[in-house]
Amino acid sequence: MKIDVLKFAVVGGGIGGLAAAVALQQRGAQVTVLEQAPELAEVGAGLQISANGMAVLRALGVAGSPPEAAQISHGTVLRDYRRGRVISRVPPPAAGATYYYHRADLLDLLRDAALRSGVELRLNARVTHVRKHPSDAEISLRDGTRLRAECVIAADGGRSHLRPVLNGTEAPRFTHQVAWRATIPWADRTATPMATLTMGPGRHVVTYPLRDQSQMNIVAIEERSDWTEEGWKLEGDAGDLRARFADFGGVTGEILARIDKVNIWALFLRPVAQKWQNGRVALLGDAAHPTLPFMAQGACLALEDAWVLRRAFDDQSGIQRALAAYEARRRPRARAVVSAAASNARNFHLKGPARIAAQAALSLIGRRLTRSYDWIYDYDPTA
Repeated sequence: MKIDVLKFAVVGGGIGGLAAAVALQQRGAQVTVLEQAPELAEVGAGLQISANGMAVLRALGVAGSPPEAAQISHGTVLRDYRRGRVISRVPPPAAGATYYYHRADLLDLLRDAALRSGVELRLNARVTHVRKHPSDAEISLRDGTRLRAECVIAADGGRSHLRPVLNGTEAPRFTHQVAWRATIPWADRTATPMATLTMGPGRHVVTYPLRDQSQMNIVAIEERSDWTEEGWKLEGDAGDLRARFADFGGVTGEILARIDKVNIWALFLRPVAQKWQNGRVALLGDAAHPTLPFMAQGACLALEDAWVLRRAFDDQSGIQRALAAYEARRRPRARAVVSAAASNARNFHLKGPARIAAQAALSLIGRRLTRSYDWIYDYDPTA
């Protein structure tokens, strides 16, 4: 269908929201992004964008060759926690390289692409309610402003305020896992930068370089039940982090020792939404399928959503049919990827004999490990 006469409102100026705005605007739609923050700023953090997500960035014209502001990955090193002993080295997926982005850098690229294409970006625009009407949807902002759009895309994150409009109230489940995130200056450059996954009983640490290897991104996960605050911008105690991971040695231990500022949040599990759309309002990204960070696919799934949404409007006649096709195509894949991430959470934290057996297996099959996830990385929504 032609969408050059339609008005879209995208709620949320994160990666998924901006990608959807660019994708729709490039097809001729009139798109307004409503972002509640006073500026598009993110806590310093890294993102892994694998081949399935890079396909969308390239199709949108956001990623060139080589991609701007991105650090190519040459694979992943698996290490034991005590002395940093190498268990195995996992090559990049056969589908293509993964790239490491600083979240703020990728947001800047998407924002610039949105503005170039004509997207209207409204900051300090907190959406309080969306009401469906026969011919459009009415959006209410906290400041009393009301807007109308033929279609509303809710890309407002894992704790979406608009998801309950479609699915009612849902209680998240605490996973009894807590995440720490930090970035530090880094000077040890290598010709083949890789991520490192260091595994210990009930804990693991992932590190990888950013910004031409001038920074190191750190994500540390531990099993615990005494911290249940979910907001991922909360500041943590770097000394407490070091104490909790004090027995991690090798390079990972050295990296942890250099952290002086860290954020902390509890990991909660929400199911993939039962209902993604109602013919006028549709969920996208974490609002539809929040995922644990153990497959590094949160941003990639949101990028996939953005392109499939655009394709649905190309292929279908009418907004209701387009949104129904988008939901039908995305829900099964989202469920499968979210399930894979949940399984990895258990695999990273094995204890006792199970951990020893798993390490022995990884040392033998590590180089073939990515093949079991080819179905994730091979997927190209733009094909």
